[in-house]
Formats: sequence, structure tokens, C-alpha cells
Amino acid sequence: MTDTPEKADTPEKAESAEKASAEARAAGDGTRAVRAGLPEAVKYEPSLPGPVFAAHFHLPGDPTGPYTYARDENPTWTHLERAIGELEAPGQDVETLVFASGMAAISAVLFSQLRAGDAVVLPSDGYQVLPLVREQLTAYGIEVRTAPTGGDAQLDVLDGARLLWIETPSNPGLDVCDVRRLVEAAHARGALVAVDNTLATPLGQRPLELGADFAVASGTKQLTGHGDILLGYVACRDAELAASVRRWRKIVGAILGPMEAWLAHRAIATLQLRADRQNANALAVAEALRDREEVTGLRYPGLPDDPSHKIASQQMRRFGCVVSFTLPTRARADRFLEALRLVDDATSFGGVRSTAERRGRWGGDAVPEGFIRFSAGAEDTDDLVADVLRALDESAD
Repeated sequence: MTDTPEKADTPEKAESAEKASAEARAAGDGTRAVRAGLPEAVKYEPSLPGPVFAAHFHLPGDPTGPYTYARDENPTWTHLERAIGELEAPGQDVETLVFASGMAAISAVLFSQLRAGDAVVLPSDGYQVLPLVREQLTAYGIEVRTAPTGGDAQLDVLDGARLLWIETPSNPGLDVCDVRRLVEAAHARGALVAVDNTLATPLGQRPLELGADFAVASGTKQLTGHGDILLGYVACRDAELAASVRRWRKIVGAILGPMEAWLAHRAIATLQLRADRQNANALAVAEALRDREEVTGLRYPGLPDDPSHKIASQQMRRFGCVVSFTLPTRARADRFLEALRLVDDATSFGGVRSTAERRGRWGGDAVPEGFIRFSAGAEDTDDLVADVLRALDESAD
């Protein structure tokens, strides 16, 4: 659904629409998050309508309305899609589609845009399910090329590709690439660009404003932030591209339930509050880890001495809630995780409760056995840092 007022058909409406767009662009992140996607106020109605549970809708005569069957559209999705679009591209005409998970959203872009004989460029250090995606794409006759995120290495394998897939910051290594540079190069070669914006969220980075054709993310993580919803989305400006992604969603039925959509919309209202605390906590943890001799490979784009800080500071407004680092051995990492009291040993990231895990336990990531992915929650900063330092001390040999 579009995120700006309906297209104007009079000079007065055009002026009003432009004013509304300018106001949307000027609003602060907190204001935008709290108000995003809300319908026009109606007397005696709630500001955020409850979830619509319907498999079908009354449909006499020709099917000309927006809501006919729940695999295609749902009013609760509509509000959420508008909300996400307003965050990804404030004041712009953008279409957003929600999905049952982040992988459903990723798959929708890849499989709706690629055909046998096409080539796609993926990050070699991206999300651990991408190798499975690569196998499926290859089985369909699509050439898959890979290169690391850091150093804009994907440029080296871009010629002749139909689609460039960027993940920045990368998960779990937290490398960053220059989105503007890669987009310009890809478009010059006739390739589309999709950016996985999961780690940054729209409050940290806006891929569409950096020139990307698609902004894709798992809303399971920091966007909704409570660890109780599986959600994915795709946002893009081009109506034809959006239509092809929408068609894929219809075919495979990878749809979001109305209750999950409503919970996600409710959660977005606190995104700015959560993100600012979580990002501040991540920076404080990273700064504390920097002074520990047993910690190597520390990465957080918000650290001034991080290899990615320069480019990250040029395209990101917040640096995220995830810190990565390596302890000397698998055993030391396991002892550290067990010693933590305020941090859950759990996968995923972005929740209000801090989590950490030894990422190598899953396989699929090219990381050392002692590699830790740490997601800072919304606890008091001093308490969280003290817990991490105490766990390091207690886990020492």
C-alpha cells in the first residue's frame, strides 16, 4: 500500500499532499514510530483498530474492493504495511508487503525477480540460511556468485548479474559495505539491488533513500523487539516490482496472520525508545570489551576504531544492537554464556532482553569456535556491562 496521501487530482489536493509529505519527512523518529500507519481518526473508534480475523469478506457483484480473500489482503496488514513504509521512506510513495517471516520476504524477492539463466550476487558472509537459498537457486538454473561484504568486494563479481543482494551490516560478522557505491555500479550494469536491512532497522538505515530497489528485513528482530512474532517485509518504490513480489506472496501463501500483524504494529510505536537504549547498551558493552585481553575480533560499527565505522557513519543513523567478538576457546565461550545472569543464551537478536550465543554451534557461519554474537537489550546500561565483565572474570581458566 502507498504511504503518502492519495494522488491529487486538483492543485489544492496536490499542495495538501506535498505538505503532508514534507511534514512526514520532517518528523522525528519517535513521533513517526508512534504515529506510523494509523488510520484517520473516527469518533468512538480506537486509534489502532484491532486485528481483523477473516478468511473471506462480503463480496456481492464484481470484486472491485481491496479486501476479497485473506491470502491477498487484510486490513490489519494494510495498517502495518503503511507503518513500515513510513519508517523505511518517510514522505515518499513506497509500497510495502508483509510476510510470515524474514526468509519468506527474502525468498519472495529472489524468486520473483530471477529466472533460469540469470545471475545473482549474494554475500558470502551473510545470514546462515543463504547457502540453502544458493542451492535452491542453482537447482533452478540460476548462476549464484558470492563475495564478502567488506571492502565492497561484491563489485568484483557484478558484471552481467540480474540482481545484487546486499546485507549490511552483515550477520554475524558486522561488516559494512558502501550501499550508494554498490547501487550506482549495479544500476549502471542493469542490475537490481536488494538490501537486507534487518540489523540496522529503518531507524538505523534507509536503503531506498540510498538508491536500492528493495529494502528487505526480518521484523522478528529489533523492529518488533519482543521476541514473540515472526515477521518479514519488502518495501520498494517501483509499482511493477512490487506487483511481482505481491504475486509471489499470493502463489506461495507466505502470509502474516492478523494477530501477528496487529502485535507488530503495536510494537513499532516503541521502536525509537527501544533502539536508542539498545544501541547505547551495545556501544557500552563494546567499549568495555575493548579493554579485555581475552577478547579478540571485536566488531561494532559504532566504535570509532571499527574497520566499518567510516562508511557506516556515512549511511547509518544508528549502529544497531549487535556486538560480535571471539573468546579464546569453545569451552571459554560456553563458560562465559553460562555465567551471564542478565543475558539469555538464545539465538536471534534485537529483543528488549539481552541475548548472546556461541554462533558456531549452528554450523554454516565461517566463525571461530569461540565467536559470540551479543544482542544488547534494554536493561540499565551499568547493570548490563557489569554482568558481562563479571561473566568474563568468572569464566576465566
